[in-house]
Formats: sequence, structure tokens, C-alpha cells
Amino acid sequence: MERETLFSGRKVLTGIDSGADNYIMAIESSCDETACAIVKNGREVISNIVASQIKTHEKFGGVIPEIAAREHLESINVVVQEAFEQSGLTPDDITAFAGTVGPGLVGCLLVGLNAAKTLALVHDKPFIGVNHLNAHLCANYLDTDIKPPYIALLVSGGHTQIIDVESYSKQTILGETIDDAVGEAYDKVARLIGLPYPGGPRLDKLAQQGNPHAFELPQAKVEGYDFSFSGLKTAVLRLVKSFDGKELPVNDICASFQECVSSTLVKKLKKAVEECGYKQIVIAGGVAANSEIRKKVFDLEKEGYRVNAPAMKYCTDNASMVASCAYFNTNTFDDIDVEVFSRI
Repeated sequence: MERETLFSGRKVLTGIDSGADNYIMAIESSCDETACAIVKNGREVISNIVASQIKTHEKFGGVIPEIAAREHLESINVVVQEAFEQSGLTPDDITAFAGTVGPGLVGCLLVGLNAAKTLALVHDKPFIGVNHLNAHLCANYLDTDIKPPYIALLVSGGHTQIIDVESYSKQTILGETIDDAVGEAYDKVARLIGLPYPGGPRLDKLAQQGNPHAFELPQAKVEGYDFSFSGLKTAVLRLVKSFDGKELPVNDICASFQECVSSTLVKKLKKAVEECGYKQIVIAGGVAANSEIRKKVFDLEKEGYRVNAPAMKYCTDNASMVASCAYFNTNTFDDIDVEVFSRI
């Protein structure tokens, strides 16, 4: 794809059809990680820097947007410098600069996106804006040879979707959550049983020590490929209250909840690949690091499907996936005046 540099208007070929090596530097700051990475040709990670804010937000039991934005401001120059140092490259070597446009926390997004725009202007390179959800899908291209078409299960803190990925640029959402996303359900249930932030990974760890069939929890009957997890959250609340001050069997509750969620996801995922006729499946998003969801999806390999999931370090928010998305031109934004957005 031909793009113009922001200062001189020079034409630069970027992406899979450019015929030359592309080094894309990307910045991600949609929530509570300040990240910068340089990726060669959408697949080879040259540098990958992530500054996490987990310890900052731990005492509040969740992410405080204003505090997160301030920490991004403090970290952004450091992660950009470290990405260059780790790669051994200079701004002259970079083909284009990319940044996450949304969805995410507006104040946080503004820090990273404006940094990417500024780098593109100062060094006279093209700017590429990226959708955060598309970037999560592209995490599957890092250090792999995966290519479309495939069915994707995107599971994150704010989104749960089944997506028909026909090509790098053509994607159709087949179904999504109508209320709580999987990540939200995990965090809310974790709070119900007294687990500290971040609750999802802690719940997953405890579930591995419990009986997944100790309690029968409801799977919402939703048409098509859509999901609903708010009723499951309410069912866990009632279960917790039923113990009325007695000691909670925390491990068993976690295991039963996780079994219900993972079974629901994989049931609809399998239906999608069967109906679309694909033999390739990918999972993506922060919750793709969950042990039971990962296991159940990979179990589909026994039925002849090829399954891929990003390496753990690329499941959670990072800038390498943003750079990959920019390279493959997956629903990107080229306008320097593009504004951040909080929701799709």
C-alpha cells in the first residue's frame, strides 16, 4: 500500500505488497500498559517493551483512568528509547510509525497516539492508526506463518467475539457478547469471592486446584453466535450467598465457573468453524492466556483443526501486535487527524 509521509508528502510503500522489508514502530497505551515495539514485516519482533501499571492499580482494585494516563505520560519516552536501543535501529530505519486509536480509555489512548503521530511528523514517515481489537488478532502472526482464512475467538477484558477472518483486510463479526465480556465476568466473579486485582489470572490459578463439576452453573441460551455472561455472574453471586458466612469452597467455585465459561465459548466456536467450513482456528486477547480456555480450544486439534494462539507475552496488551496490524493493513486509519475512540 502506498502512503505519504506527513511532512514532505513523500510516497512510501508499506505492507505485504511493498516488495521491501518494512520496519514498523508501534505504540500501545489503551489501558494500563505503556508499550513500544519494532516489528519487521509484520511477523519478526525486533524489540518489544512493556511498562506495566499493575502494582499502581492493585491497591484500588482496578484501573483508575486518570492515574493510568499520567503514568503513560511518565513512561512513553522511556519505552520508545528502550525499543530503539533493544533493536539497534534508528528512526531513519523505520518505515512507518503506528499507534492504537481505540477502543480503550480515552486519556490513555491520547498519550500513545499523539506520541506515534509526533514521531511520524518529526522523522517524516507515514503514520498508521490501528484498531486495538484487530491488533489482538494480528498477535497470531508474530513469530508464525499463520495466514487467513480462519475463525477467530477474541476474548479480552472488554470484548468477546467470534470473527470470520477471510483475509488480512476482510473480517466479519459473527457473534459477540450482549452484556459482560469474558474478562469482565472473570473480574467481577473474582471480586465476589474476595480475590485481589487483577482477578482473572488469580481465578484461573485457583480453578486449576478445584473440581470443575462441583457446582452446576447455567449456560445462557443465546441465539446464533452471541454470548451472555451476566446471568452466570448472578448465579455465582447467589452461590456465594448460599454459604451464609460458612467457609467458601473457593477453588471449586472458580473451577466450576471456569468450566462453564470455557465450555460455552468452545461450543459456539466449534459451531462457527463447522458452518464456515474452515480448518484453521485462532484465539486472541488477554483472556486467551487462560489455561482452561486455551486447553479446550487446542483440544479441537484432535478433530483435525489447526489451532494457534499467541505466545503468552503477546496475549495481553503490547505494541508488537499493533505493528503487525499496521503492516498487514488490517482495517487501519491513515488520517493524521484521526481521533481516539473508547468503544466500537
